[in-house]
Amino acid sequence: MDQKWQDSISQLNQRRENVAAAGGPDRIAKQHSSGKLTARERMEALFDDGTFVEINDQIASRCSDFGMDKKKKPGDGVVTGYGYIHGRLAFASSQDFTVGGGSLGEAHAMKICRAMDKAMEMKAPFISINDSGGARIEEGIDSLSGYADIFYRNTIASGVIPQISVIMGPCAGGACYSPAITDFIFMTDYSQMYITGPAVVKSVTGEVISSADLGGAAVHSSTSGVAHFVYPDDLSCLNGVRQLLGYLPQSNLDDSMTVPGVAVDNSASLSSIVPADSKKAYDVRNVINSLVDENSFFEIQESFAKNIIIGFGRLDGETIGIIANQALYMAGSLEINASDKASRFIRFCDSFNIPLLTLVDVPAFLPGSQQEHGGIIRHGAKLLYAYSEATVPKVSLIMRKAYGGAYIAMNSKGTGADVVYAWPIAEIAVMGASGAVSIIGKKQIENAEDPAAKKEELLNEYNDKFMNPYIAAEHGYVDEVILPEETRSKIAEAFNMLKTKERSLPYKKHGNIPL
Repeated sequence: MDQKWQDSISQLNQRRENVAAAGGPDRIAKQHSSGKLTARERMEALFDDGTFVEINDQIASRCSDFGMDKKKKPGDGVVTGYGYIHGRLAFASSQDFTVGGGSLGEAHAMKICRAMDKAMEMKAPFISINDSGGARIEEGIDSLSGYADIFYRNTIASGVIPQISVIMGPCAGGACYSPAITDFIFMTDYSQMYITGPAVVKSVTGEVISSADLGGAAVHSSTSGVAHFVYPDDLSCLNGVRQLLGYLPQSNLDDSMTVPGVAVDNSASLSSIVPADSKKAYDVRNVINSLVDENSFFEIQESFAKNIIIGFGRLDGETIGIIANQALYMAGSLEINASDKASRFIRFCDSFNIPLLTLVDVPAFLPGSQQEHGGIIRHGAKLLYAYSEATVPKVSLIMRKAYGGAYIAMNSKGTGADVVYAWPIAEIAVMGASGAVSIIGKKQIENAEDPAAKKEELLNEYNDKFMNPYIAAEHGYVDEVILPEETRSKIAEAFNMLKTKERSLPYKKHGNIPL
């Protein structure tokens, strides 16, 4: 081998060593002491063993202002590449906090954008691991333009490939908007997201607040609803991402994986899980787990808007999306947060051809001035819009209550449900019996010698005539009244029948969903 070859190989090996060294042993040790993995360690944990391939590793900052030429690092604070998850191709970026605090500059953004472009070309999921101090101030407008380039690609890719954001450190300022555009956000217990940090909040408003209380994982999982999943550490979080991807297709042109599982049909126990008395609470998760394949239910946004449950499950090995009213909270009524939570999930499932199962036990949209002033009309309309727009197979089961506008909003026939089942205890009406009798029987009750007895008489009459599923079935709004023990088999039959469903919407640029 001649000297030029030797020198060239030596130079390449040195460059590779510089890339692998990241911010140096001291900064890597500090990252580890904080309980965090390095950017490359996260990539290795995310992808199947030995499949990660790094790309664009030699790209470095091109800025020479403010002494940046002396700070240049190969890789420029972000690791990008591809690999396989469950044997399927995926692309990812992982910000390296050990290099300039993972700050985003022109070259940093270009690396991410190139990986996103490749994901779109290959129609494969894209995962963005965020651990960054924000925009690189030294690069000025170029760093802001870099964020804009990423946001634009997030938007174009939305509904085409699954996009997942993983927050494993700080994510502040404009950087928050990329995760917000993606489909799912994962956070670790020690991560934060906020548009303006505690120091700015204090200087502008005078409020004193910690980073955790302002934008920590607990806040975003339970209060703001920004985060879909929270895990205690990097490894468990990345395993959660892998688990989620097991339910999703590669793109909107692909099907989800079929994962053979144990078909545990506990339908016979449903009558003991769900009390016939519509005023008594129960955990709808027990209903879900009695219908789907064993251990296949994967709940989303578990701590936010607990009055509605969303998540993925498998039925005979195939992915379905599940929306269910949760009687344990607010009696399962719909309100602002529940409407937002469910409608976005419905639209995701529709984008990626995932059939929808809706379990209905809903008394109403939550009344009150707080809801009205908060825009329940606008937010509730999102749910109606999402169900009406969705063209995937849609099956509903009315378990107990289905009253008024909330009945309509929970995938009724009128909003496009393909098949609607109801149990014999189902109550489908404009409102509950007590409210209805108080209105339509007001004069009779007032004029009666014994108003209480008259009201009881009218209640019994109303319950006998209207508080059952048979009038709805007679009018075609319920396809079949079924026994609890028939539930899984009936639902599975319906989804099998609907596999070849084709329905197209009128041509339009896009609809104008309420925001």
